[in-house]
Amino acid sequence: MNFVTKLRIMAQVYHWRLTWNRKDLHYPPPVKDNPKFMTAWDAVKLIPDGSVIANSGMGGNQRTALLFWAIRDSFLKEGRPKNLTVLTVGGQGGRGKAPGTLEELAYEGLNTRLFTAHTETFKGQLHLAEEGKIEIQCGLIGIMTFMFREQIEGRDYFITETGIGTFIDPRVGNGTPIAPENAPQYVEVTPEGKLKFTMPLLDTAMFNAPAADPKGNIYFKGSSVIGDAKNIAKAAKKNSGRTLVNVGRMVEEGYDDDFLPSEYVDAIVYWPGTEQSGTIKHRKYWDCFTPHSTMPVNEGLARVRLINKTLGIMPIRRPIDDVMARLATKLFAEHANKGDYVDIGIGLPEEVARLLHESGVMKKLNMLTEAGAVGGVAAPGVFFGAAINPDKVIPSSDVFDMMYKRLDWVVLGMLQADSLGNVNVSKRGKGPKNHVGPGGFIDLVTCAKSILFCGAWGARSKVEVRGNKVKVIAPGIPKFVDKVDEITFNGQEALKHGKSVYYVSQVGAFKLTARGMELIYVMPGIDIQKDILDVCPMKIVMPESGAPQVVGPEVVTGKGFRFELHG
Repeated sequence: MNFVTKLRIMAQVYHWRLTWNRKDLHYPPPVKDNPKFMTAWDAVKLIPDGSVIANSGMGGNQRTALLFWAIRDSFLKEGRPKNLTVLTVGGQGGRGKAPGTLEELAYEGLNTRLFTAHTETFKGQLHLAEEGKIEIQCGLIGIMTFMFREQIEGRDYFITETGIGTFIDPRVGNGTPIAPENAPQYVEVTPEGKLKFTMPLLDTAMFNAPAADPKGNIYFKGSSVIGDAKNIAKAAKKNSGRTLVNVGRMVEEGYDDDFLPSEYVDAIVYWPGTEQSGTIKHRKYWDCFTPHSTMPVNEGLARVRLINKTLGIMPIRRPIDDVMARLATKLFAEHANKGDYVDIGIGLPEEVARLLHESGVMKKLNMLTEAGAVGGVAAPGVFFGAAINPDKVIPSSDVFDMMYKRLDWVVLGMLQADSLGNVNVSKRGKGPKNHVGPGGFIDLVTCAKSILFCGAWGARSKVEVRGNKVKVIAPGIPKFVDKVDEITFNGQEALKHGKSVYYVSQVGAFKLTARGMELIYVMPGIDIQKDILDVCPMKIVMPESGAPQVVGPEVVTGKGFRFELHG
């Protein structure tokens, strides 16, 4: 990325930040002889009180911002629509900061029920939940996207083994209710011991798409994700409801073979400000998020990282984080094979993805994302869910079909791990405001044959790199505990199904075995007794050989660090 491009992108981000509240709910429709084209203000009048709205998108991708604003302003000015239920799989809240997200609906009496897999991004709704003014239900991304598809066939449930032994299983945890405590339960145990998930029938579908033609056909060419758009539109029609689409461009009929026919669409809102993804408009879309990319993958990654950095989204990584990423990558490479199907999560796992890409090893793997990107390199930060230079972009339900058939590896973050190998990623503390949600985590660990978790040794710990050794200055509050606060991954269920499970931290790595959490790698400079056993509440077993392997200096310093896959 040259200097001029860097300046242009930074200017784009700053302009977006200064104008991100700018909107025109009465932007004139570009097609006068087709009544399906209307303003955002008129479109939301089609939504009845008490509607069940399904929204598609993940993170900064596919935000239906103009319609969110229109619903909010209509409610504040006219008192309707009200008492809305929102169904959304991806984290499309703004974390209390970014406008134009589903948090625009976080008003008492407007959004009264929320079903989502990513609760922590909805700070506005979580605040309402703390006050007892909204019902929040937790779902799983894969299961929710399957249930959208099931509604097309007239079914409002999905039976699965996914989630057994986790907090979503009412035999183990709270099930689906997050708030209030007496909220209805939307999962039950079948006589066969499986889980039966249900979800309200949607009657309104809303999503953002790149383009429409004058006849009202909706085109997805140029989308960073397709998500659930097609399925929720078809489900809305099956349920005698309506579909509202926000587009950013007008094209001629036949623009692309991948389109949603106009028969599934009731309102089309054209607005030039509609975004492909965070800061990027559809009318000037980046083709690096599409299978039609003309941009080198390294250029695309550099650009999205610059946007994340400018927005202050990307965390500042320390040298010890690089060490942990190298150890995780080493472990992965020791056990993975060429051609494996792999999904890599957000946070510290993104550093593993970076190393796999930079080494060229990623080209020998089949990469997937929950939002439907197949191939390419997963996009970080606000773009999570999309990929740089994907081979194809497909609906979320289709990619989960692929994962449930074959997913060899998943690399994920963690908040806590415990003596039984259980992992918590969904709960930081007490009350709705501290619920994170599982996202696609539970689906992914169910699908995957091998699982690699990455997480800090302790909260507020201080672990430093000293030359070619690692030193614990302060262990912090343990994250490897005797019992996790909430089970998002059940270690014993994983062993029962023959999965291989690894856990990497700044001090070393563990493997889940029938004997317990076995310390298989330790960083050079770490005193096993003083730095691990004396401060860790988790029960730890040593290898049957007697001692864990000491990590080589190349993992600590990065000098001469090399790895390759089997096969």
